[in-house]
Amino acid sequence: MPLSHPRRSALSEQVIAALRHEIASGEWPVGSRIPTEPELVEQLGVARNTVREAVRALAHNGLLDIRQGSGTYVVATSELAGVMHRRFADADPRHIAELRSTLESSAARLAAERRTEKDLKQLDALLVRREEAWDSGDAEAFVTADATFHLAVVAASHNDVMSAMYADLGEVLRDWLREDVGAELTPETHMDHARLVDAIRAGDAPAAAEEAASYPFLCRPGRFGSPAGPAAADGPTADGPTADDGG
Repeated sequence: MPLSHPRRSALSEQVIAALRHEIASGEWPVGSRIPTEPELVEQLGVARNTVREAVRALAHNGLLDIRQGSGTYVVATSELAGVMHRRFADADPRHIAELRSTLESSAARLAAERRTEKDLKQLDALLVRREEAWDSGDAEAFVTADATFHLAVVAASHNDVMSAMYADLGEVLRDWLREDVGAELTPETHMDHARLVDAIRAGDAPAAAEEAASYPFLCRPGRFGSPAGPAAADGPTADGPTADDGG
């Protein structure tokens, strides 16, 4: 999509806003390389220094990553998402799993109560896309498809605050999933999410919540260290089901 030329005098702020829009709208998805500096100069009709200043500002805010010799890549969809990614990049995997379980089970419960026909069609389509990505053997494509499916479940809760928070945690959760899935998809680690969609469609809130809560803990053996305390022993652990990867 061509970028429009800014019209007001505060060019750097307008260029920052234009680039941020491309990121937030999904035109430049997380992981993608943005146009080169000369291409942005041509599209925006501004000086190279103005483009460079805007790119550096978004890199400083955590949305972009400038990689010398490779290009500039999108790493987060908002400033808050960038902060979340930096803050939790090295978090304990068990703690990320517990956060996922809490958020996703609550969202699934609400989705079962509030989902619309449009939500169900979206979940059905994304479930098919997730299976296709798995069958392709492309681990990164599967991570993207799985993350998009889970985001749609949260969106079906029709809780805007929960959806925004989950979206801002998106890259943290994708990093977690990449580590869990690994570089190679294998048949024995496949996880079916059809039961979750069925529970949401049936309006069965307890079943939807229980199903969503279990997924983050069905990890590769050894993914988690020892539980941090007695409370951790009451929930799912790496000693439980271990045959499923894939969020």
